[in-house]
Amino acid sequence: MNPWVCASLIAFFGGLGGVVNALLSDNRFALPRKESGVLCPGAITNILVGSFAAFSSWSFYGSGASIDLADKSLRTVLSLRFSALAGAFLVGVAGARWISSEVDKRLLTEGVKVALNSDKLPKVQSEQIAQGSPLQVLHNVKEACQKCVVPEPA
Repeated sequence: MNPWVCASLIAFFGGLGGVVNALLSDNRFALPRKESGVLCPGAITNILVGSFAAFSSWSFYGSGASIDLADKSLRTVLSLRFSALAGAFLVGVAGARWISSEVDKRLLTEGVKVALNSDKLPKVQSEQIAQGSPLQVLHNVKEACQKCVVPEPA
């Protein structure tokens, strides 16, 4: 099998893993955007990161590591097992999930910054605000203290 076909299949299955991560995340299939100075990747970035993570893993540690692209002979036999495709899928999910977790961490940090700058937030309301996803927490905090002014990061 042609090495580029194998690499394309691995990247495709890693991209499918990115799609699964996009479905599991709070943003679903949103486009990349900036939210309070935090870049939220969106589905397209999840797919690209999943593809890249799967391809990198396969080419560093999988059967792709033994491929010599400069070898012009046709004697090299390359096999692509189903386990490699399943591994690519899982690495795609994990790679995209890592990016999503980093974004969630930054969104929570921004939410805390907004809450700390507010002296008008009652304790009962602040406990209710903390419910939900990191993006919802940030929106809830901003909504609760609309008079709070947090400088946008440069």
